[in-house]
Amino acid sequence: MVVETLIAAALVLAGIVGVVVPVLPGLLLVVAGVAVWAVPRGDTVGWTVLAVAVAIVVLGSVAKYLLPGRRLRDSGVPGRTIALGAVLGVLGFFVIPVAGLFVGFVLGVYLAELARLGGSERAWPSTRQALTAVGWSILIELATGLLAAAVWLGAVVFA
Repeated sequence: MVVETLIAAALVLAGIVGVVVPVLPGLLLVVAGVAVWAVPRGDTVGWTVLAVAVAIVVLGSVAKYLLPGRRLRDSGVPGRTIALGAVLGVLGFFVIPVAGLFVGFVLGVYLAELARLGGSERAWPSTRQALTAVGWSILIELATGLLAAAVWLGAVVFA
């Protein structure tokens, strides 16, 4: 059981890092880590912890998309602006590893808003709104991963 717990801990930790550094599928790794620990146990505690972790991740994933997306819609930033930011973010990731994702996203949103609104003084507030929404999305995902990890860690320590 010690080996499974160590592998689970490594996966959960990699998942938390993957939330902040979007190279790894963060929340998926957290759930995989909990599953690596829970399934071999095969008891009520293991299955309950896995179910709670999955529920937390599902709810957090839904919130991650709904809450910031609504703020963006309310501020008037169109979906195609975010899509262009995402495309340039992915391209930027390959040009400048890891940091290029953020640089490309900001550049893509800014250029899309510059073309749509026709001026730098009008494009920057929309870009700031998009960055705020992405920041909230990352924070929600991080809180979700940490909460699921805390449930698992609590079970490891107290069960």
